Amino acid sequence: MAYLTPRIALVGDRSPAVRSHARVPGLLDALAEHDQLVLDAYWIPTEDAGTPTALDGFDAIWLLPGSPYRSEAGALAAVRTARERGIPFLGTCAGFQHAVLEYARDVCGIGGAAHGESHPERDELLIVPLTCSLVGHEGAVEITPGSLAERVFGTTRTLERYHCAYGLNADYLARLRGRGLRFSGVDGTGEVRVLELPGHPFFLASLFQPELAGDGTRAHPAIRALAAAAVEHASTVEHASAVGHGTGVEHGTGVGV
Repeated sequence: MAYLTPRIALVGDRSPAVRSHARVPGLLDALAEHDQLVLDAYWIPTEDAGTPTALDGFDAIWLLPGSPYRSEAGALAAVRTARERGIPFLGTCAGFQHAVLEYARDVCGIGGAAHGESHPERDELLIVPLTCSLVGHEGAVEITPGSLAERVFGTTRTLERYHCAYGLNADYLARLRGRGLRFSGVDGTGEVRVLELPGHPFFLASLFQPELAGDGTRAHPAIRALAAAAVEHASTVEHASAVGHGTGVEHGTGVGV
């Protein structure tokens, strides 16, 4: 079979006002230039991500920041697709929040679990305002030894950049852990900052934004790890149809995404 460039779905409502979105083309360039990890990237708006075939044939899914999403259902569908199909997944900032939300609803059975930014009136608020907003802040994250996060970051302590005001309600930690979700990174006060899903080929999410690390000329370890996982996925999965078949969504490739 001919070599297929791994395809990555960039799920989010692309906007020039979101700094992390503007960083993506340069990071894809950096992956190709410095790490020899070439990806065929496609932006998938959240309204389209929930359609039945929108994420067919992708080797990785990256749920990017930019909440509230235009379609919460589409964002959750992207997480569920990655989780159930074993597709490498990275969720950053709002991607982290919605990864937890999907797991709470679909695995833990907390059907009323809600995001406080979109539904502040709900009773079961899984995602709530942080005690102190992290918009524009930088902070240390302690990584659990032996975790996927440690293998990805190559350390048990890292300094990361944030742009968020919402995080996980600690009242739900025990239920989430009890159903298999692992929280492998915390800040100095013990608040969750990284999660992963044991048994999945690659499922990692961070409340911080690795796309904002450095000056954008080198990809953060989490992004490199996702790209490497996409290459592995592409090498082991026989695609049912040729790359280029339409999915009814906005497409773009490489640095032109």
